[in-house]
Amino acid sequence: MTIIGLTGGIGSGKSTILKWFEKNGIPCFESDIISRKLIKTNLKSQIVEKFGLEICNSKGDINRNLLGKKVFKNPKLLESLNNIIHPEVTKAFDNFKFKHRESPIILKEAAILIESGAYKLCDIIILIKAPEHLRISRVKRRDGIRHNDVLDRMKNQWSDTKKEKFADYVIENVSLDKMYKKAQEIFEKIKK
Repeated sequence: MTIIGLTGGIGSGKSTILKWFEKNGIPCFESDIISRKLIKTNLKSQIVEKFGLEICNSKGDINRNLLGKKVFKNPKLLESLNNIIHPEVTKAFDNFKFKHRESPIILKEAAILIESGAYKLCDIIILIKAPEHLRISRVKRRDGIRHNDVLDRMKNQWSDTKKEKFADYVIENVSLDKMYKKAQEIFEKIKK
């Protein structure tokens, strides 16, 4: 089994490329989606215990924007949150690998794949890059957050230049056609 690690900064277009790989028959593990589910269910009580009830909305659910504002300005709090979430995401990925053990190729997407060291469990790393102004506008539109909140999140991720040293392939996300063409080229090489 070949494990593709897909990474890139917030708003770079990882989900778009992940969906492309899914359409091409590759089982894909989306770390962000899994961590969101875990925050709502299995890890909710631990997170509330660590960060307080003020991160919850009126229904008692964790408000991810409030939690984000709290942790993305404080590296120690972000590390505490990651220490709660990452082990559970790793377990979920282990289950995913077992479920798809007959697949010749699987994909693991994670924004901080390299920063967290999870890239070491992958055979091939693909980095998605996009100009910063596009990334900022995408995240503001997608998450409904302010410009400065996006910048706070970006500060907690490595730069593309730093990540490129770990990447086997780089896809520039400036147009969908070019991005899909590059993904196809990479996919053909991986399948060989």
